[in-house]
Amino acid sequence: MKNKMMLESADVKAVAAAAEAEALKHHWAVTIAIVDDGGHLLHLQRLDGAPPVSAQIGPAKARTAAIGRRESKGYEDMINGGRTAFLSVAALDGMLEGGVPIVKDGQCLGAVGVSGVKSNEDAQIARAGIAALGL
Repeated sequence: MKNKMMLESADVKAVAAAAEAEALKHHWAVTIAIVDDGGHLLHLQRLDGAPPVSAQIGPAKARTAAIGRRESKGYEDMINGGRTAFLSVAALDGMLEGGVPIVKDGQCLGAVGVSGVKSNEDAQIARAGIAALGL
């Protein structure tokens, strides 16, 4: 039998606070979503001024990163590179940059998805949140 690491409430709070701080530092109005390793929502915060659609896109990016075990940008790059068949994968509905998996010792613990600004800035916020865990 194997042991499985998982995000605890304190971890989610630390990631959320650090991601929010990064967004506020740059005056970026975004939605921040954190999911577990199965893509189930643990945290959702839509900052003041973030577009309503970001509350749909952020969790989708996080879910895609968690269940795909890779940054959502990888799927966006594949599709932009011509592999459009990936658009038919029903479980992956957030194939845009901004979803970043939380990985420790090779295990995916969950992911952070951010939406509301440029995709690379969304990813920057997600990575800043994850950095709070010191992995």
